[in-house]
Order: sequence, then C-alpha cells, then structure tokens
Amino acid sequence: MKFRMLIIMLGLLLAMPGITSANVQTPDGSEKPAEKRTLPGSQDKEGDKDTEEFDSEKQEHSHKDWQAKMAEREQKLLAWVDQYTPDKKAEWTKVLADKKELRNKWLSPENAEKREKWKQEKMAKIQELKKQLDEGKITKEEFVQKAHGGKAMGNWKTFHDLKAAVEAKNDKQAAELLNQLLEQSKQHNEKIKAMLAE
Repeated sequence: MKFRMLIIMLGLLLAMPGITSANVQTPDGSEKPAEKRTLPGSQDKEGDKDTEEFDSEKQEHSHKDWQAKMAEREQKLLAWVDQYTPDKKAEWTKVLADKKELRNKWLSPENAEKREKWKQEKMAKIQELKKQLDEGKITKEEFVQKAHGGKAMGNWKTFHDLKAAVEAKNDKQAAELLNQLLEQSKQHNEKIKAMLAE
C-alpha cells in the first residue's frame, strides 16, 4: 500500500507542471484560462505581464504555506525535544538554525544555476531508472529506493515514526527516534553544505 502511494506521489510530482498550466483560480475566485500561446515574434506584452504577476503571487502563496507548515513542524519537534530529550535542546536549536541558513542559501538567486543542475541530474536519473523498470531490470521497490536515494526518505519516515511514538506515549522510543532524527538532520545539513560548495 505504501509503495503504491509512493508511486502515485512520484507520478503526481512529475505531472505537476502539466497540471498547473490548466485553468486556475485567481485569488479573487475568478477562473483564469490556461496560458495563451503566442507564435515566436508575436507581441503579447500585457498577457505576459498578467501571467508573470499571477505566477509570482501563486509561488509566493505556496511558499508561505510551506514556510508555515515547516515552522509548525519545527515547533512540534522542539516541544518533543523539551519533553523527551531536554539535554539535547541546545544541539537541536543549532542544527535547526543551520538548516534554515543552508536552505536560504540554497534557495537564493546566486545558487539558481546549481539548483537547476541538481534538478536536471535528478530527473535524468529518474528517467534512467524508469527505463530500467520498464525493461524489467529492476523491481518497483528498487525503483522507489533508488529514485528517492533511500536515506533521503529516512528523515520523513523517522519524523512520522516519532509522531506515532509520541501519540502512543512510548517515551523510550520517542527519545530514541529524536536522537536518530538529530543525526539524520546533521547529515542532511552536511549534504547541503557539500552541494553549495560544488
């Protein structure tokens, strides 16, 4: 079941650019038609301006939603640290601050070229894995494992296991998972530092 959900999520992720070019609603609730295609050399400055403004508003809105979700998750995490591993609070605070700083550097305009290169390499890898899957050289499980890099999914899984342990009031497991997540977060920060240094 989990595997099917991962495949569906991967498919949606890859299909998202096509979906977002369909009719969309503007912030005032009216529907905006898909982008108007113009021939090379033709002029449609006003339409381009409207599309650019709408795209930047939509991107800003989704970025704010994501930032709010991440801030909420961080607060929840720090509350769990206070409850289960209070001796690690300073270490967690530093790791989370480093994570924010590294994310801001990665998302900054001066690193746009590195992000694009990374995205292209990742998509090429996924296409190659898809080809191997279609040819029967790898299984679906191997495809998902290799496409997501295995360890990259670790943080997500550990966080959800931690949430389940907290809900089950399993203090020992919650403390163990917090320590595991702390190590994974440190490794993630090192990976981002390496990507920025390239």
